[in-house]
Amino acid sequence: MTRRKSRSRLLRSWTPAKPSEWIAALFVVLVAVALLVRGIRALIGVIFGHWYIAAGLGFGFVIVIATVLWWQVAAARRRSDRLRHLRLTLHELDGMRPQAFEFAVRDLMVRDGMNAKHVGRRGDKAADVVALDDRGHRVVVQCKHTTTGGKVGADVVYQVNGTAWHAHGANVAVIVTNGDFTRGARESAAEFRIHLIGRQDLARWAAEGESVQRLLGLTSPLRRRRRLRRAAVTRHHSPSPRETDSQEVT
Repeated sequence: MTRRKSRSRLLRSWTPAKPSEWIAALFVVLVAVALLVRGIRALIGVIFGHWYIAAGLGFGFVIVIATVLWWQVAAARRRSDRLRHLRLTLHELDGMRPQAFEFAVRDLMVRDGMNAKHVGRRGDKAADVVALDDRGHRVVVQCKHTTTGGKVGADVVYQVNGTAWHAHGANVAVIVTNGDFTRGARESAAEFRIHLIGRQDLARWAAEGESVQRLLGLTSPLRRRRRLRRAAVTRHHSPSPRETDSQEVT
């Protein structure tokens, strides 16, 4: 509180109060801007008046850009190598917080060769991870970390169906949970062609190392007619109340 008061007093002391003080402050700003412009013009004149200075600066700029790009590529390669043999047990996944579970799903997708990013945050429109694979599939994943024995209900499936295709441009929509799904959720997912990864499939993926591409059946390049069929299913869908979950999902 003392620091805030001292800062506010200091700011008030620097703020002009009288018209003459405002005029003086404006004059000082104009002089400073004029000096800055003259300095920049003089610097530009020196640089372009001596070709070797311009060439050196240009070469240095190229070196900096190349170094940054190389560092980014190297960092991505190190991260990919580090995740190549990633294995996570169900016990480890159960002990995670919801956001850590989302990052774990992202890392598993990176392990399987996907370009995956974590996008989960407030207002994420039912998407926590978005990934691209080398076959053209844009995979949008909603993660649901449950308590022991928890189940994901049909309401989550409706949320994903309402946003995955139009809001996120998904070719494939997936819901991943360390728990299970209600019968209503499975029926709705089958109707909307949304993939479900429950506890058993998660064990095959995270602990046993089976790839997500094989788990979801993404073994062939994306076809245009699949995109059109997906759009048609979504366009003709109008949500209706279904069986909801009796157990709360965190």
